[in-house]
Amino acid sequence: MIRMKKWMTGALLVLLAAPLHAQVLRIEITQGVSGALPVAVVPFAWDGAGAQPIDASAVIAANLQRSGRFRLFPEADMVDRPTEAARVNFQTWRAFGVDNLVIGRVRQTSPGNHALQFQLFDVLRGQQLLGYSIPTSATNLRRAAHIASDMIYEQLTGERGAFATRIAFINATRTAEVSSYVLFVADADGENQQVVVRSPEPLMSPAWSPDGRRLAYVSFENRRPEVFVQELATGTRERVSALGEGVNGAPAWSADGRRLALALNEGARVNIYVLDMETRRHTRVTNGSAIDTEPVFSADGRFIYFTSDRGGQPQIYRAAVDGDSRAQRVTFEGNYNARPALSPDGRLLAVVNGNDRRFRIGLYDLETGAFRLLSDGRFDESPSFAPNGRLVIYATEDRGTGVLATVSVDGRVRQRLGLAQGDVREPAWSPYTDATR
Repeated sequence: MIRMKKWMTGALLVLLAAPLHAQVLRIEITQGVSGALPVAVVPFAWDGAGAQPIDASAVIAANLQRSGRFRLFPEADMVDRPTEAARVNFQTWRAFGVDNLVIGRVRQTSPGNHALQFQLFDVLRGQQLLGYSIPTSATNLRRAAHIASDMIYEQLTGERGAFATRIAFINATRTAEVSSYVLFVADADGENQQVVVRSPEPLMSPAWSPDGRRLAYVSFENRRPEVFVQELATGTRERVSALGEGVNGAPAWSADGRRLALALNEGARVNIYVLDMETRRHTRVTNGSAIDTEPVFSADGRFIYFTSDRGGQPQIYRAAVDGDSRAQRVTFEGNYNARPALSPDGRLLAVVNGNDRRFRIGLYDLETGAFRLLSDGRFDESPSFAPNGRLVIYATEDRGTGVLATVSVDGRVRQRLGLAQGDVREPAWSPYTDATR
């Protein structure tokens, strides 16, 4: 079985695609929440020389639209376009059925420096809910717009937004002459893409450090799997695990950033180990004849969830990091559960659930044991939670092309992301960092 073989070997899926060119993520909302909140984002004023670096209001509007929680009032239908509070006519917006209104301006404060100012109003009550001025450079204006989007989202939903976070993913392309594997990071909306590492050999399993400053990943650049950790700001990287000639894979950080969980092999056996990042000492967590892989730490760092075939088919198990207790089976729905991902609060477990030759993203509530399917594809894989726990990003296929998709944990909001060129796989959503506020 192809899927089983892929899981056992950890080999990166290589897909036929066009040569790598400029990468742009397309985002398509495939399902939103019925009864979404009507919001209007009026085009912001620009106070500066020359053209505005980016359309900040368009970024904010697109973020809110993509969340699936809001219904954006069309810009073409705006008969009134205020950019300051004194000019807001609440009666006009009430007549159009708008509940909340966002206005603002971008000011050039000095060469290369700007301020993004915005206000959020409750139209029905005629009251201001938010009003901020965010200082920023011209190059970081898009990030400032993401931060403003997070503030608006949190004010209107009561949940923290994740627009100012980032995603990592792998692009694999192949021609008759050459193969190329690229690890990218990008803003959560797919813009501002940056190459982390490029290789003619497979790259796989990107994992964010808790502070969002580093990525761990697996590289086959030396013709065998090895685990590297790379600083995103400087590009400095270090090989941290290259034991033996076999598997060094599936890195996952502990919440304190001091340890990496890994899958390592001794002969035909693959077990879970923990690597101390300071001493570089490997400590074995599981010990048996089964294939144990794809580890992930619990939020408190006491346990590791992992995929194992010890029961005959891949399922998720949990073992104590100190090895004092036997591993306990966690998943029971379907004959295949793999690639575990824990929600930030540790309450939900996302998995790749296989049944009837379909592989979809499933969700377990670890407190109640309840299970439900979130995705509806045939080959869905690599789930990763947004840092607010609201969405799950995963890899899927669209007409034979690898794309990314997101789904809310209640299954009500869906969107699909795809690269203009090539295939993408193995998404990983970043944690919150100091830069997201």
